[in-house]
Amino acid sequence: MGVEIERKFLVKEGWQPTGESVSIKQGYLPGTGPMLVRIRLEDQRALLTLKGRTEGVTRSEYEYEIPVQDAQELLLRCRKKVVEKTRYFVIHGDYTWEVDVFAGANKGLVVAELELSDENEDFDRPDWLGAEVSSDARYYNSNLAEHPFSEW
Repeated sequence: MGVEIERKFLVKEGWQPTGESVSIKQGYLPGTGPMLVRIRLEDQRALLTLKGRTEGVTRSEYEYEIPVQDAQELLLRCRKKVVEKTRYFVIHGDYTWEVDVFAGANKGLVVAELELSDENEDFDRPDWLGAEVSSDARYYNSNLAEHPFSEW
């Protein structure tokens, strides 16, 4: 089974983007089952991802590369708004943080994510890291598609 263990934090004001980046557009297909179906377009790469319910900071996750044209068509069929962001890959110590700078309806939101191999794994926190929001469902990208940051 594919598993994702991820901690999520707000980023303090004043942080400046560094490192490599990728532009992302992602949306969620309508469904009623226990798995979310996400379509993601990253520059010229496309992914279909199945995500299970989050328990703590862990969830099941299965990800598959798909043709870019398929992703573009599927994004048109997604529920609510498509989430737009630029993801920066920021190295700090032994870890690579993914810092998402949101655009569109979520403009103004900046979130840092760190994938871990164990829920209790210890890691060095950069000084630009703000409050942890791992358990705050408002910050799940699937919720940001339905309830954008600009509407809070």
